[in-house]
Amino acid sequence: MKFDFAALKGFDMRVSKNLGIDLGTSNTLIYEAGRGIVVQQPTVAAVNSRSLETMEVGDAANLMLGKTSGEVRAFHPIRDGVIAEIDVAEEMLSRLMKKVSKVSFIYRPRVAVAVPHGITGVDRRSFEDVAVNAGARGVTLIPKPLADALGLGLKISAPSGNLIINIGGGMTEIATVSLGGIVTAATIRTGGTHMDDAIAVYIRRRYSVTVSQKTAEQLKMRIGSAHPSADGGTLEVRGKRIETGLPVMLKINAAEIREAIGEQLSQIVDSLRKVLEKTPPEICSDIYDHGIYLTGGCASLPGMGALMTQVTGIRTIVCEKPMQSCVLGLGKYIEHPERYPFLSQKRM
Repeated sequence: MKFDFAALKGFDMRVSKNLGIDLGTSNTLIYEAGRGIVVQQPTVAAVNSRSLETMEVGDAANLMLGKTSGEVRAFHPIRDGVIAEIDVAEEMLSRLMKKVSKVSFIYRPRVAVAVPHGITGVDRRSFEDVAVNAGARGVTLIPKPLADALGLGLKISAPSGNLIINIGGGMTEIATVSLGGIVTAATIRTGGTHMDDAIAVYIRRRYSVTVSQKTAEQLKMRIGSAHPSADGGTLEVRGKRIETGLPVMLKINAAEIREAIGEQLSQIVDSLRKVLEKTPPEICSDIYDHGIYLTGGCASLPGMGALMTQVTGIRTIVCEKPMQSCVLGLGKYIEHPERYPFLSQKRM
């Protein structure tokens, strides 16, 4: 039987466009080729613990954090930068992808996924499996420091060194980049969520009051700072007195928040020093000329750039859109992969 191609006139033959995916501990961002960033939602899923059904993902699930009861559990399926709950991460990513792109059994996009530098082969495989099972037909894994560098507009294939610090929700990555590769790097399991936990612990120990992680995060974002020059005043928050269980109002100041997250800041600073110690002198010279680039959600914490400059004596540049630099770099890759052959680490 001869197939009638004329019958397909007017039929949409376009396949799904390539996607860049930054699957982070706190937020998931998706870039669609030709459109830009189409998803920026919390990496949260709400699951029925009895049926194992995923009820909500993203913004809707984030509203349920700390407010669920009975069989429903809302949580982050990505922890400390790696995938902790594979099945839930697959379902969450699948739903987010289908919201913005034509993803089905027939239309399966190729995707580039940003992954932390230096993770194990098992963790790399988890990112690949999640992307494929969520609807991708081809996966390219790109180290986050290189994706960040691309998103910042740096010429990463040039014989010139740059230093990038990405302070995310679950981990911090510090890397020097030159000639299309990573020269020296350090990855530490500390970031914004660890700071939130530290703030909650500080308030419990000092005031015998418990606060939710969301309240701790609000304190960090509203008045938190990494350097005294950026202190943000005081903020009143509600908590629960441990001895009585009754609600109470507390007034917390910026210096207390800085004290609470001191350990996390010290870990980042110590890792930065170690990376610089291992960096070749010629690249250190380039870094001194170019400055340090600060990205990731916690890069916007007031005083973070001042702290890095104080420690190193090197000018620190806080990126204009620190949370988006990584996915913007993935976007450049998926739109013109032929320009960046050194980034291709494809797993089909």
